[in-house]
Amino acid sequence: MLTDNQDAYGHLLLDYHNGRENVEVVEREDGFIDVSRLGPSDYFAEYDDWAEHQKLAVGHTAGRVLDIGCGAGRHSLYLQEQGHDVLGTDISPLAIQTCQRRGLRNAIIAPVTQLSSKMGIFDTILMMGHNFGLVGSYKRAKWLLRRFDAMTTDTAKIIAETLDPYQTKEPCHLAYHQFNRDRGRMGGQLRLRIRYRQYTTPWFDYLFISKAEMEEILDGTAWQVERYIDATNFPTYVAILTKRSRS
Repeated sequence: MLTDNQDAYGHLLLDYHNGRENVEVVEREDGFIDVSRLGPSDYFAEYDDWAEHQKLAVGHTAGRVLDIGCGAGRHSLYLQEQGHDVLGTDISPLAIQTCQRRGLRNAIIAPVTQLSSKMGIFDTILMMGHNFGLVGSYKRAKWLLRRFDAMTTDTAKIIAETLDPYQTKEPCHLAYHQFNRDRGRMGGQLRLRIRYRQYTTPWFDYLFISKAEMEEILDGTAWQVERYIDATNFPTYVAILTKRSRS
C-alpha cells in the first residue's frame, strides 16, 4: 500500500474535492515534465461534460462492473446511479476515500496486479481515463488479461481506453520511443511518477499503445476487439473487448 507521502494522486483528488484548486504534475524518467492537460476537474466531470467517445464507450456497460483505477469515481458513480452494481478499485488510499465521500458504495484499495476472481465475477471491466495503461507492459498485459478472463462471465466486456503514442511529431517523445525500443520495451511504455505539493508517487510503468499493438497483445488471449471508438481531435481511442468463442 502507498504511504501517505507517496499518495500524491490521492492528495490531489481529496484536496480538489475539498475546494482547493490544484494541478497534477507528471514526471517521466527521462526528465520530461508536464501538467495534466485538463487538470483534476476532469476526474470529477459529470456525464454531460464527458467527451462523446467516453459516453459511447460507457454505453457498452452491462451487469456487474469492476472499475479499475476508479480515481475520484466519476465513471463508477454514474454507473451506480444507472443501477449497476459497481466495485471501484484504486491503488491510492485517498482516491478511495474521495470516492466514498462522494457516495460510491463499494470501493477498495487494490493495485491492478492483486485483482482476482476472489473479488467476485463481473460482466464489465472498465478501464477508462486511459487506464488500459495500468497493464504496464506487454508481458504483464498478457498475464492480466488471463486473470480478467477468470473473473468475468462468458459474455463479459472490457472497456479499455488508451492513447496511440505514435501520433506525435514532438522530438522529445519520438526520442523516448526509440530509447524504449533500444532497451527492449514497447515504444509507448512510459516510466512515470506523479508529483503534487510535497507528495511523490513511486515510479511506475504506464503503457500507451497503437491499435496494431492492441491486436498483438490480445493475440493468444481470451479477448478480441469488438469495435474501436475514436476520440475527436486527439489520438485517444476506446477498444471494446469481448471474449472469443470457445467452441
